Amino acid sequence: MKSLDNIFHELHNHGLLILANVSDAGGAKVVESLGATAIATSSAGMAWAHGYADGNQLPLTRLAASVESMTRILRVPLTVDIEAGYSDDLQHVASVVEAVVAAGAVGINIEDGTAPPGVLVRKIEVAREVADKHGINLFINARSDVYLKSLVPPVQRLDEIIRRAALYEQAGANGLFAAGMVTPAEISTLCNNCTLAVNLLARDGLSAPDDLQRLGVRRLSAGSSIAEFLYGAMEGLARSFIERGQLDTQALTGSTYATLNGLIGSVDKATGP
Repeated sequence: MKSLDNIFHELHNHGLLILANVSDAGGAKVVESLGATAIATSSAGMAWAHGYADGNQLPLTRLAASVESMTRILRVPLTVDIEAGYSDDLQHVASVVEAVVAAGAVGINIEDGTAPPGVLVRKIEVAREVADKHGINLFINARSDVYLKSLVPPVQRLDEIIRRAALYEQAGANGLFAAGMVTPAEISTLCNNCTLAVNLLARDGLSAPDDLQRLGVRRLSAGSSIAEFLYGAMEGLARSFIERGQLDTQALTGSTYATLNGLIGSVDKATGP
């Protein structure tokens, strides 16, 4: 019988792996029940569910407990978004990877953000060392924010993300999350010049899944979009109930990342550590 870590790797070898990112164990089980072959977490959704803003704020104890609550009831592989490792301190990054692997995760997302790519290179190396120590074939998905956060001028973005992909692969990554990339020609060029499994973020303007697969994309993620909609839906239902004592399902609306992150982050700013 194949192990979950090897199954997860194989899911990137053919077709397009579609991941409807979840925030908690209940959501993970719902998505699995729909026939999902793997489950991925939303770092933002998980942070919000615990009362923290997205952006490397979620305490490790809560992250680990959330992962364990999911793997306890799931039968399919789980990959966990650990943001930027919650620190630039490599020892802490190692502790994060240790915790999620011990809790049953077989994949991670880890991002470069605005830091120089060399920072993520070192984090990937550490993550691989930890996984190897535990005998886990951990799927390391390196998220590059070259496009999402406009780290370089538009004319340089494609060359820069291809350059970073090579660095991250050499460090031990298995996938490249090119979040924010939507142009078919650029996607095709990246896939043809990158041996990592290319992952894209679902957003307006992105081609249909069949087209993405033909371009060479191996993975498509929802990101925080599902969590944003669910919180927005809860807001609409709660408003109608508070104002009229009725549950008005017609009031369902999506929320936004900025609204949710600002709402939860404002608590920390007001109360302090």
